[in-house]
Amino acid sequence: MSRTTIDTIKAPIAQELTIFESHFQDAMKSPVALLDVIMAYIFKRKGKQMRPLFVLLSAQLNGAIGERTYRGATLTELLHNATLVHDDVVDNAYERRGFFSINALWKNKISVLVGDYLLSKGLLLSIEHNDFDLLKITSDAVKRMSEGELLQIEKARKLDITEAVYYQIIANKTASLIAACCAIGAASAGATPQKIELMRQFGEYVGIAFQIKDDLLDLALEADTGKPKGIDIQEKKMTLPLIYGLEKSSFLEKRKIINLIKNHSQDKEKVAEVVRFIYQKGGIDYAQKAMKRYIDQALDTLNGFENNSTKTALIELVHFSIDRTK
Repeated sequence: MSRTTIDTIKAPIAQELTIFESHFQDAMKSPVALLDVIMAYIFKRKGKQMRPLFVLLSAQLNGAIGERTYRGATLTELLHNATLVHDDVVDNAYERRGFFSINALWKNKISVLVGDYLLSKGLLLSIEHNDFDLLKITSDAVKRMSEGELLQIEKARKLDITEAVYYQIIANKTASLIAACCAIGAASAGATPQKIELMRQFGEYVGIAFQIKDDLLDLALEADTGKPKGIDIQEKKMTLPLIYGLEKSSFLEKRKIINLIKNHSQDKEKVAEVVRFIYQKGGIDYAQKAMKRYIDQALDTLNGFENNSTKTALIELVHFSIDRTK
């Protein structure tokens, strides 16, 4: 089976994607010269545009792509970029998508203000066009993303995250924005409340599977070194493979692994020991099965929609987001 590329997925909406990019670029403009330079830099490092793709394809699946769809896609992309800028400040990250982060080039104060600017532009775009339904969906996603991040920070202190809490965190932190993209796409095309909710559920399942894939990628053995990245362990993040491994451990095993993560997370050999533990306890296999379960649930929600090139592209986008190697 030939590997689907992002360009193949974009093909049914290639023209619409170009129109969206024009809308997005216009929405970022500012009379302040410094802001305009930074906005141009952000646009340059735009990435694969997965979230606008979910918006546009969801709209086309439920009717037709119109001006409200372009505004909805712009709103979600402005929000997404605002969160990335703020996240880089919080995480002291100096690189994003192969480019220097905003805070690496312009420092934290400007970065926080840039994130605020992007968020406010998205809010104003909706208000100016009376897209209050789209704004409500987006605002709910922002609230959930903040709650997910804060819950993760709260639980990371004791490393006592259960599987149920893990799913609560990633549903809010990661899946809520993809769910919002799909719901906004459907709403912008005039879909019924039932169809909007179906698309929201679809996006949520995809987002959960997407995060589990991230967990697995961090533990995958790299071809050149034969070692995993282990960044999640270094940052003391409780991922699904680790949670499962701890659940299948004796009291002494669990205490030892938690001690390694709490007190030796910057020691490469200790990190490697934790990774070996996860593999031995079946954490990788368990997470892979969980990821597949959520993918299947996502695809099941599309059963009620007509089979066409748009639906095929949306299904391929799901597989593309999960089959990635980085």
